[in-house]
Amino acid sequence: MKTIIVGAGEVGSFICQSLSRRGHSVTLIEKSSAGADRIDEEQDVKVMCGNGSSAGMLVDAGIAKARNFVSLTSDDRTNLVACKVAHELGNNLFTVARIHDQTYLDHSRMDYQQLFDVDFFLNPEMLCAVELAKAIRHPGRVAIEHFARGQIEVQNMAVSPRSKLIGVTLREMKINPRMRVGMVTRDGETMVARADSALAAGDQLTVFGNPEAVSEFRQRVEPGETEGTVRVVLYGGSEISISLIRLLKHPRFRVRVIEPNLESCEQLASRFPGITVVQGDATSRRLLEEEQIDSVDYFVACTKEDEHNIMTCLQASKLGAKHVQLVINKPDYEELLEDLRISMGVASVVSPRQASVKELIRYLERETVVELSSMSVRTTRLIEVAVSPDSSAVGKNLVELHLPEGCLIVALLRGADANVPGAEDKIERGDRVLLAVDETSRKEVIKMLTSKG
Repeated sequence: MKTIIVGAGEVGSFICQSLSRRGHSVTLIEKSSAGADRIDEEQDVKVMCGNGSSAGMLVDAGIAKARNFVSLTSDDRTNLVACKVAHELGNNLFTVARIHDQTYLDHSRMDYQQLFDVDFFLNPEMLCAVELAKAIRHPGRVAIEHFARGQIEVQNMAVSPRSKLIGVTLREMKINPRMRVGMVTRDGETMVARADSALAAGDQLTVFGNPEAVSEFRQRVEPGETEGTVRVVLYGGSEISISLIRLLKHPRFRVRVIEPNLESCEQLASRFPGITVVQGDATSRRLLEEEQIDSVDYFVACTKEDEHNIMTCLQASKLGAKHVQLVINKPDYEELLEDLRISMGVASVVSPRQASVKELIRYLERETVVELSSMSVRTTRLIEVAVSPDSSAVGKNLVELHLPEGCLIVALLRGADANVPGAEDKIERGDRVLLAVDETSRKEVIKMLTSKG
């Protein structure tokens, strides 16, 4: 599999090395001669020095025979232009652009991803935030945020004897369209949920959807068992911190940010009026004591300075913060991640480079059908299927598909977006579909989505 990578920064060089070890034929394009020489000496890949958004350079790099094109420079505009040029010159090419600026991720006015023919936007900071948010948003829940990037989550919940939904069918319930009940387990038997399925006390439900919608539905299923307030302190107004604030926008999260720079504090306070911003240096034990770190549920050190992150985590852990999370940016410390986690009492340690490689490999090496074994039980399966470009399902509304009995689409994945689809949503080329399906219907629905019409 030929893959062309543009940009030999920390993320780019690490991804280059990782893909090469996995058997990819990698060509790296780096503008800096020093960076190109470094990779040429350290890695067994083809290295070219030049402009990765130049048509001539891409032709020389063999873009016509490449399957993947990944632009990972520090400049968003360079990455977008490079992907557009590569798309025009390539043949059925999968393109990836590293993006920092939220402007390009906002599709409300302009779909930049479609405009520049980018198949996937890679945002290392957002991926780190998703990893950190998993433990904070709902400890112990089953999560599939690794492919939905925080937009879709799965929760298991038990129907309380006090629930007003007992005896009511799913068809009769007023369920938020952004969520779906996928599976029902009763007396040890699991089945795909159907419109005429009526709930009984003790039923175990597997629910998919928007995090807020799922949380609201839980309150109807388990009344009186409300989730308490979660106090979170973030050190650093970094991009990771900003992404994490967005993921913790539910009112039950009380977020406080400690940031040394006054201008950054003012920008954060203006941008997110629902949070508390404190100017100060969290490496100071006195400041942490003043901010009562001993009483917080989560302390997250996510500045760009690893030494500061490590120091503050040590302080927060000793002061009594219930859970401590650490972000490591430099490769020098990555080899020590597990040792740091154990010795410091840190709940989780994340790295932008490692999160990026993990996510990118999923997209570059995805199989047509993937079973999420952790959420599959006996005769009921949760599978993710890549829709074939020439499938008869392409261009049809979900209501027109006539899915077999015992089959339910719980999420539709399109590029970087994921949602719970409605009956009028259409299947498009390149979509991946998440389904809850009985074993007896598995082959039929896979054939429907992957075979020629």
